[in-house]
Amino acid sequence: MNKLYIGNLSENVTPEDLEKVFQDSKISFTGQFLVKTGYAFVDCPDDQWAMKAIEAFSGNVELHGKRIEVEHSVPKKQRTRKIQIRNIPPHLQWEVLDGLLAQYGTVENCEQVNTDSETAVVNVTYETRDQARQAIQKLNGYQFENNSLQVSYIPDDQSAQGGQQGPDNGRRAGYGSRGPPRQGSPGAGAPHKHQHADIPLRLLVPTQYVGAIIGKEGATIRNITKQTQSKIDVHRKENAGAAEKPISVHSTPEGCSAACKMVLEIMHQEAKDTKTAEEVPLKILAHNNFVGRLIGKEGRNLKKVEQDTDTKITISPLQDLTLYNPERTITVKGPIEACCQAEEEIMKKVREAYENDIAAMNLQAHLIPGLNLNALGLFPPSATSGVPPPPQGNSAAAAPYGSFGQTPEQETVHVFIPAQAVGAIIGKKGQHIKQLSRFAGASIKIAPPEAPDSKVRMVIISGPPEAQFKAQGRLYGKLKEENFFGPKEEVKLETHIKVAASAAGRVIGKGGKTVNELQNLTAAEVVVPREQTPDENEQVIVKIIGHFYASQLAQRKIRDILAQVKQQQKGGFHQHHQHSQQIQHSQQQPEEEEAVSQSQPPPPQPQQLEQQAGRRK
Repeated sequence: MNKLYIGNLSENVTPEDLEKVFQDSKISFTGQFLVKTGYAFVDCPDDQWAMKAIEAFSGNVELHGKRIEVEHSVPKKQRTRKIQIRNIPPHLQWEVLDGLLAQYGTVENCEQVNTDSETAVVNVTYETRDQARQAIQKLNGYQFENNSLQVSYIPDDQSAQGGQQGPDNGRRAGYGSRGPPRQGSPGAGAPHKHQHADIPLRLLVPTQYVGAIIGKEGATIRNITKQTQSKIDVHRKENAGAAEKPISVHSTPEGCSAACKMVLEIMHQEAKDTKTAEEVPLKILAHNNFVGRLIGKEGRNLKKVEQDTDTKITISPLQDLTLYNPERTITVKGPIEACCQAEEEIMKKVREAYENDIAAMNLQAHLIPGLNLNALGLFPPSATSGVPPPPQGNSAAAAPYGSFGQTPEQETVHVFIPAQAVGAIIGKKGQHIKQLSRFAGASIKIAPPEAPDSKVRMVIISGPPEAQFKAQGRLYGKLKEENFFGPKEEVKLETHIKVAASAAGRVIGKGGKTVNELQNLTAAEVVVPREQTPDENEQVIVKIIGHFYASQLAQRKIRDILAQVKQQQKGGFHQHHQHSQQIQHSQQQPEEEEAVSQSQPPPPQPQQLEQQAGRRK
């Protein structure tokens, strides 16, 4: 998408005029401007420069009395189902945008594009060409909160190759009709080439070989960079005096593998010349969040890599991890060629895990505004470029964790985990649960079993919303890493939050409408069990069952409803009016909750959770 179309030009515009416009704004271009009557074409060095040119010029620059339009140049054969929408208000909620897009057809994929502009940009794939064409006609110039949307075609790679994508191919696996309005996200469907570069290859090399890798005046590392088209960082200043130093390689998977091979060859040659070591293993650093999926259930994935590449692979123990060092060392022993093959397989698994996680993160991040996702530690620092920033703006909805000067409200959540996972969560002498508590800034306790043969145990988490997100996120991650769920099985847990009995009707809604909307929006199962007796604090339980992001979104939405109820009560509602609402709720509750139970079938749950949930009901 490097080629640009420049439209709405005056007949008097020359190539020199356009060159000056680009040069004045310091926008790079390659080759000559091809000027026709009323329009022109030019190439940019890459996608990023093309996007900068579109953002800087389209509708913003006047040339010979006319405002020029700049967009991607797309051949007619590729003007199919994929469009780009620019100049979107940055604080706009995804639900609102999804509703607008849905007016013109079925959206298969909607992904945000990282740009330097203050406004947001998304790429949208519709189900058919006609839907995309209609969206362009209706949305181009559409006024949205004082922003005029700019819409244009972008090349559809599938159609360019003659392929035809089915209606479900752009959707992320795991979501059906109950999924959230956004049916896609970065990483959904066929992975895009640029996404692989989001997570670098991290190598650990002996300090004594760093000089040979860099070379005289940096000549060797420049040669590696040039040949492999990669960016290489040697972290010489990290861990002063350490026997090993990390190296980060940023490139395509092929570029990373080529650089890895060259570095390994240099180390082997240096070891041979200096007679310092008989064997130089390949050491790869990987964030602990991804290692569980690399190992696989009962170590099957790792064993397969060893067998396929004829190498010996070991992974550093969990005990070596700290909050400040979340990476584990993967040591590969064997001939150079075999080690390089193993690197390709290992990083393929790591990238798949990363892309799946970042897709899920992006899918919900904009629906949980105000969270600082980069600070949560769920992803390695080098990977957080793929995480969208929290929405901007000063609206109350964009700051659910309290306004300026206010302390976030403490919340208590009960999360039910497999009983056999308790030891892994607590850790040796309670080390893991203490670390988790400090990291999240939350109180975390594990309740005694309800019965000797209980299949699940209750984890009690108390803390403000962001602490809840951190603690629950790590809890889900730990269960996945320790293989309590299968490699292709999504971690789904049951979570309970308590609400005032008088507010339960608001969570349910008339005829179950609110709770049904919650389920459709979040992809979680939300249930207010029937015939509950309020506890000593006049509270009842709301059950939420789903994967991490679905559960988090449901929790936040329910908390929003409770906050609204609280605000209305503070706002001076007459006592009689409140009393009548409670009576109405008590009369309607059985009918409403019956509607909830019949509204939608629950998603498949792990067997142990089903059994325990049945007993609690």
